[in-house]
Amino acid sequence: MKKKLLDIAKALIFLALGVFLFWLVYRGQDVDRIKSVLKNNVNYSWIWLSLFLGLLSHISRTLRWVILIKPLGKKPGFLNTFFSVMTGYLMNLALPRLGEVSRCGALSKYEKISMPKLLGTVVLERFVDVIMLLLLTLFVFVTQFDKMLLFLHHNPEVEDKVVSVVTSPVLIGAVIFGIAALIIFRKKYGHLPAAKKLNDVLSSFGEGFRSFKSMDNKGAFVFHTFFIWAMYFLMSYVSFQSFEFTRDLPILAGMTVFVLGSYGMVAPVQGGIGAWHVMTIEGLALYGVAKSNGVIFAFLVHAAQTSMMLVIGLISLWALPFINRNRHRA
Repeated sequence: MKKKLLDIAKALIFLALGVFLFWLVYRGQDVDRIKSVLKNNVNYSWIWLSLFLGLLSHISRTLRWVILIKPLGKKPGFLNTFFSVMTGYLMNLALPRLGEVSRCGALSKYEKISMPKLLGTVVLERFVDVIMLLLLTLFVFVTQFDKMLLFLHHNPEVEDKVVSVVTSPVLIGAVIFGIAALIIFRKKYGHLPAAKKLNDVLSSFGEGFRSFKSMDNKGAFVFHTFFIWAMYFLMSYVSFQSFEFTRDLPILAGMTVFVLGSYGMVAPVQGGIGAWHVMTIEGLALYGVAKSNGVIFAFLVHAAQTSMMLVIGLISLWALPFINRNRHRA
């Protein structure tokens, strides 16, 4: 009961933070102008194309996850895996990072695969995605160095937060203490049932994390990784074509806005609400897009992508028990 209340409290706090950021962005904006632009000055064909590209990225993520799971001696069905992935995205709209656990739980339930092993594969996935984001960040810094310096100058709190997190003695100390405590616990109390259970869980988790070493098709894994991020970028860039004020921006501007927006998406708020808007609007401003136009772009693109997650996620939540009930009957 206490855990449920704590989870609800966390969800409400993160949601309140996101809503507050959203309010800061859109307070004082001309609502009538926003409605007019959305009604008369948007080519929605490009928005639909961006959603299709997003769907392709989710399909590719599903196939990549199947590749990671196969070395564990299991080959989950595509539909179960896809619906589990989309259920995870839906859960992330409720509580940040809940989706990773939720999708593992769903697939574990319907495909009878060890939950710790699945969590290991997801952690490996996220590790690879972080590397991709860092590489893209480096690319943007090299090619758009003056723009990034301007961004940091206008947003000194961003630089301060990054530096404080990386160099935080509390964080470093907590990591060292956690590792040391785990080693001591396993050595001193390894004979206890609880310790043996913990060892089994950690062993299974490690097996999932190391699945990359024993996978048959590493080339396909690398391909899907690059394809996923290419689709992420194109989702953002083709949306530029929907508006007159972003249509002529160069592709490197699109990459800069995409990278900054990606950091907004990984912020601890549901679906990047507020944080993604702030980063995207600031990114567009670097290339001369007025804030009054940036807020319209951010509102429509985020609303469209979130709506897709919500619709497909709810369908997935319904479809998982339905298709597996019929399969078991067959």
